[in-house]
Amino acid sequence: MQRLLLLFILFSACSNTVFCKSQKIKVNTGSWTGYLKLNETTSLPFEFSINKNGASKTGYSYTVINGEERIELVNDYVANDSLRIDFPAFGTKMIFKVSNKSTLNGYWINPNKPGNYRIPCVLLKGYSKRFNNPKLNVSTTQSANVNGRWETTFDPGQDGSYKAVGLFKQFGNNLQGTFLTETGDFRYLDGNVVGDSLFLSCFDGSHAFLFTGKFSNNEITGNFYSGKHWRGDWSAVYNESFEIRDPDSLTYFSKYDPITFNLKNLDGSFYTFPNTSLSNKVVIIQIMGTWCPNCMDESRFFKTLYEKYHSKGLEIISVCYESGSDEKQQIERIKTLQQRLNVSFTYLLGGTANKGLASQHFNMLNQIISFPTAIFIGKDGSVKKIHTGFNGPGTGKYYEEYTVDTDSLIRSLLAE
Repeated sequence: MQRLLLLFILFSACSNTVFCKSQKIKVNTGSWTGYLKLNETTSLPFEFSINKNGASKTGYSYTVINGEERIELVNDYVANDSLRIDFPAFGTKMIFKVSNKSTLNGYWINPNKPGNYRIPCVLLKGYSKRFNNPKLNVSTTQSANVNGRWETTFDPGQDGSYKAVGLFKQFGNNLQGTFLTETGDFRYLDGNVVGDSLFLSCFDGSHAFLFTGKFSNNEITGNFYSGKHWRGDWSAVYNESFEIRDPDSLTYFSKYDPITFNLKNLDGSFYTFPNTSLSNKVVIIQIMGTWCPNCMDESRFFKTLYEKYHSKGLEIISVCYESGSDEKQQIERIKTLQQRLNVSFTYLLGGTANKGLASQHFNMLNQIISFPTAIFIGKDGSVKKIHTGFNGPGTGKYYEEYTVDTDSLIRSLLAE
């Protein structure tokens, strides 16, 4: 594979710094390039921008850019020459030393993962193409054409290998796309095709994905990195007709017991399902976690449904399985999500982010194999559909078809 090289200047003792919103820093505004150092030879680039923001106490706002995705960040704190930028939806953060107006050196810190999980990160002023940068030893040359649909296998030849659909859109040397799996998609991937190689990456504050691949004889073989903790292989063959299994068929009733649970509300009281307040209502039970970007995409879509149909009898119950073991912190993350998305669903705490625990709570089903999983229940209390995973806006027609079909389903259930 093409080795991605970058020299980092790092600083220490970030976590012991006391940050204050009232202090100021001075950095250049405009487009920046970020690099996450996954290992000694591999870096993940991402697009970043800094803009003046009079509403921010530090005077700036920040945007992470992945293809068509824009993640706006305004929670920033300053102490001396150090800057902290929070991803409040996921409880993660970036901490930098402001070396000068055009260079920030530091870490991306993810407390949702075990241990002191941090990845060295540098931000440099200026941006051209994500992988067209001399610091990565990648230059633009005549490129292969990988546009289209690819039958993809992750970890081929190994136990646990699984299928996906690679959806690539190529414009010259620029490449965008995603991988559609049975449990969701890899969100907005952005990158370049250089000669016989492709490079795609995504950083959204929850995940850091990097794909590299070599193209030969209508086949792609390469490596997949998820943060610094995972590296696997992937291969793909061009196949416009390939489909994965229907996400409505993966989770189903394994026994005839009705869906029941008794879980904590955010105020500490217990919420029992079913209950009389849901009589003659259409209900969506959303099994999710605030750390999960696909869950955020689903929540935004469910918000549109709720705003259209709540007055007509739609209720949404979100059961959250959260990272960490501190219940107070788990509840605070859920409340932060409520505020950020401005949603009025019923939120419950399922417990620790664990599909096994979710499967215990919903043991009338074969298993919960993905966050999110959505259960659609009619006015008569019977389950009409169970949908595994969520294919977000980055999947194009798959997202559009699902949202149209689900809107139609809710309307039909309300009319019964």
